[in-house]
Amino acid sequence: MAQDMPGAEDGMLRVKHVRKDYPSAEGPVTVLRDVSFEVSPGETTAVVGPSGSGKSTLLNIIGSLDAPTSGRVELGQLEVTELEGEKLSSYRSEKVGFVFQDHHLLPQCTALENVLLPTLAGEGRARDAARGEYLLERVGLEHKVDSLPANLSGGERQRVAIARAMVNKPRLLLCDEPTGNVDKETGARLGRLFRELVEENDTVLVMVTHDPEFAGDFSPVLRLREGALHPAD
Repeated sequence: MAQDMPGAEDGMLRVKHVRKDYPSAEGPVTVLRDVSFEVSPGETTAVVGPSGSGKSTLLNIIGSLDAPTSGRVELGQLEVTELEGEKLSSYRSEKVGFVFQDHHLLPQCTALENVLLPTLAGEGRARDAARGEYLLERVGLEHKVDSLPANLSGGERQRVAIARAMVNKPRLLLCDEPTGNVDKETGARLGRLFRELVEENDTVLVMVTHDPEFAGDFSPVLRLREGALHPAD
């Protein structure tokens, strides 16, 4: 596993004046404009807004899957938007956990094998396996360790995805509509699980969702409107 990057220890997420433009035949289209906010370790922020409002774009920029047109993202003293090459790969694999609306589990792998996928570049196989088993127990799936995704419910598959996102003890957990494919009761359980894991691991959580009821379980709640963030009404 790559050596830990200096300067990221305090874990505070800072998004500073982020702007994102996309080219079009009529000229640049601005999706995000002057977006700024901070989240401390162990805290949660929910970002709400309609489809197409730029929520996923913002999440991708924070996770370094996309680059801003201007502005910066920092994790502790680490300037994420300046990372390149191996340091960028290390940030994504060691500092960030992603949970998407679609669980993206490998169908040929068991629940435990799916959880352990982010650890394959490491060397502590026994330690990683113990961590994976602990997380599956933590999300209530200790009895499904050897189950394939086809034999899991939608909520169970999403819980495996959450365990996978947490296996490397990320400093930052980014969630893009993680309850979009589950019923309301399962979504509420997942919300409680997210909050417990974030507090337990002192992780920063940024959750994007179109569901204001689900977002209400997190604080603060920010609304994307015309490319800018505002406190939710």
